[in-house]
Amino acid sequence: MAETALAQVMAELAELEDPKTRKVNEKHGDDHGVNLSKLRALAKRLKTQQELAGQLWKTDDTAARLLAILICRPKAFERDELDGMLRQARTPKVHNWLVNYVVKKNPHSEELRLAWSADPDPVVASAGWALTTERVAKKPDDLDLAGLLDVIEAEMKDAPDRLQWAMNHCLAQIGIEHAEYRTRAIGIGERLEVLKDYPTPPGCTSPFAPIWINEMVRRKHNK
Repeated sequence: MAETALAQVMAELAELEDPKTRKVNEKHGDDHGVNLSKLRALAKRLKTQQELAGQLWKTDDTAARLLAILICRPKAFERDELDGMLRQARTPKVHNWLVNYVVKKNPHSEELRLAWSADPDPVVASAGWALTTERVAKKPDDLDLAGLLDVIEAEMKDAPDRLQWAMNHCLAQIGIEHAEYRTRAIGIGERLEVLKDYPTPPGCTSPFAPIWINEMVRRKHNK
C-alpha cells in the first residue's frame, strides 16, 4: 500500500511539472517546476502522513521533499534525523522550508540552533542563524544580543551568500525588535553596506539593514 501511495504521489507531482515554473525556480537554485499553490493543495488533500513524508524525502526529488515537509509531523523527528535532513537539503527552498516549517516546531530546535550556528559549513550555519533570528523576535530573554552584533560586525561582510543573508536578517531583526540596540545595528549595516545595492522590486522593502530596520519600525509606530 505504502509503495503504491508513493508511486501515485510521484506521478501526480510529475503531472504538475511546468517548464516555465522550473525555469523561474532554477534562477533561484531550486530544481523543480511545480507551482507552490498546487503543491500546497496536494498536501492539503493528503493531510499529515509521516510515513509517506519519509518516503518522499528519500526520493531526493525537490518537489517531493517540499511535499514531504508539508505533510510530515514536525515534532516526530529526532535531533540527529533533522541534522541529517538539513545536510541533505540541496536547494534553498527545501532548506528554508525544513527550517521554518519543521525544525522551528521541533523540541530539539534550540539544541540544533546552537550546533548549527557553530558549524563550519556555511549553509548549515545559515540555518543556525535563521533559528537565532526567530529567537531574537520571539524568545530573546537569554540571548546575548550584543555578542551577536559583535559576530555579525566581524564576520558578515565576508560570509558566503546564504550565510551572509541569514546574518543580515538577524541584524535587521535585532534593530527592529530591540530599541536599545537599534542605533548600533543600523550603524553596523551602514558600515558594512551588505545588500546595499540589492535590486528591490517596487512595493517591497530593501534587505539593506538600515532601510529595513527604519521601515519596519515606522510601520510599527503607524499601527
